[in-house]
Amino acid sequence: MFSIQELTDFIVEAKSKTYVGNGAELPACRPGSRDIGHRRGVWSYLDSYFGGTDFAGQEAVWHEGNPRWAMNYFGRIVRPDLIDAERAGAVIKAALQTMYREKRHFLGRMEYQHAYGCYVDSSRGATDHFSGHEVIFVDGEEAYELEYRGGLIVP
Repeated sequence: MFSIQELTDFIVEAKSKTYVGNGAELPACRPGSRDIGHRRGVWSYLDSYFGGTDFAGQEAVWHEGNPRWAMNYFGRIVRPDLIDAERAGAVIKAALQTMYREKRHFLGRMEYQHAYGCYVDSSRGATDHFSGHEVIFVDGEEAYELEYRGGLIVP
């Protein structure tokens, strides 16, 4: 088996090497999906999502070929007059790089100032069961939002 800390460490590693690290896309596993993944030893990770400005996706982790953890998310640009997908992505990647490097965790409870806006992530729970909300404020106005939830998959 594995410990929650091992799982958390792998999730942080995988997230930092895929979306945040501009990892290479994989062939789509579902029609229209964009997929990106990471493997190390007995661990594998897949982030599969649809859309662009408004998007939905799921991340999953397998240990020894068995699904053990997943997270679902939906995000959207609330105010396209304040931020576009490219700038929102730049803010999110910078904030998450900082979170992964400094906190060695993937759940928020952080605020990050960027030239394009203020990123705020609030969450509750831990790796085994959690939910959260990330927002980018531009000039004090909510311009982007994302909801996420996930946890352990128990056979």
